[in-house]
Amino acid sequence: MLDADKANTIFRSKTGVIIEIPAIQGVDTYALEIPADILAEAQDGVPPTFATPFGSIQIPGGMLSDQSGLSGKKAAISLGKGDKSALTDEEKAAIGDRPLIQLALTIDGIQTEWNNPDAPVKITIPYTPTEEELKNPESIIIWYLDGSGKLLSVPNGQYDSETGTVTFYTAHFSQYAVGYNPISFKDVDENAWYSKAVSFIAARGITAGTGNGNYSPLAKLTRGEYIVLLMRALDIAPDTNPKDNFTDAGNTYYTGYLAAAKRLGISAGIGNNMFGPGLQISRQEIFTLTYNALKQTGKLPETDTGKRLEDYSDKSQISDWAKEAMEYFVKTGIIVGSGNKLYPKEMTTRAEIAQVIKNILSLK
Repeated sequence: MLDADKANTIFRSKTGVIIEIPAIQGVDTYALEIPADILAEAQDGVPPTFATPFGSIQIPGGMLSDQSGLSGKKAAISLGKGDKSALTDEEKAAIGDRPLIQLALTIDGIQTEWNNPDAPVKITIPYTPTEEELKNPESIIIWYLDGSGKLLSVPNGQYDSETGTVTFYTAHFSQYAVGYNPISFKDVDENAWYSKAVSFIAARGITAGTGNGNYSPLAKLTRGEYIVLLMRALDIAPDTNPKDNFTDAGNTYYTGYLAAAKRLGISAGIGNNMFGPGLQISRQEIFTLTYNALKQTGKLPETDTGKRLEDYSDKSQISDWAKEAMEYFVKTGIIVGSGNKLYPKEMTTRAEIAQVIKNILSLK
């Protein structure tokens, strides 16, 4: 365990340093001890990284901002090798020989639950894919083991071939494992331009297709379908017992998602407290909803490509309510258009939206 005073100095330096612990024979868990109040403070610069033989964790400022009474206490963040012997048969089959890690937090030696969506940590796990997996790297995922035997996919988990690691962000500590979950659809040709994007979102449970083993890639997407896909991709849970919702939310698969979108300010609907879930969705609607959701979750990219709306000949077709979102996405390179056009009012296919969601989750 790293000495708390040294950790204090490292965190106060705000230089984005890497605290690396070498492998120690017989040790399967490594811990970093830190004055707890430091983890409650906002920090400038690149967050420090605690690196162990089993993986690394980038620790953001404000990680414990949702807790009080931390003065004088010591927090310890641990990252270790998970115990596969305690897994269910289903979990063992899904994980196989791939890495399983255990993340935990203690305060003054007492195991403490941590769940702070406002300060997610970045986890990196070293991983060498098999030959089969390298043919379909978009199907390499992260499983979250919830303790009840369920395997839940972490939507943002993905393999990085440049670093030979699988990375993901999480706002709560538990057991996580590298997984491989290839899913194909009868109507998605493996050589189609959208094939890998569809496989990417299917492997993460963002979509289950349209039934009977189909994805319907050329079908136009509806507003109800998109809000579900978007919120699943960003790991925003639906409201289970909504007290306030759009009048046309109905009682179906998108009902709870619409309530959450309304409550969080992701969508104000189309007027008269209606969302229009069955209406086909345009590009400008997609980018506006996406902008609102990324803003709500603190995941807006901050790059600047130098491009502006003025560079596109059809900018006048953008509705006033969509200009802020499309301007931002043009500037950051999320929208590149085709030629010098953005086609803001064109309807979107399910194939196109798979690529949009993959691009969103690939943001650094």
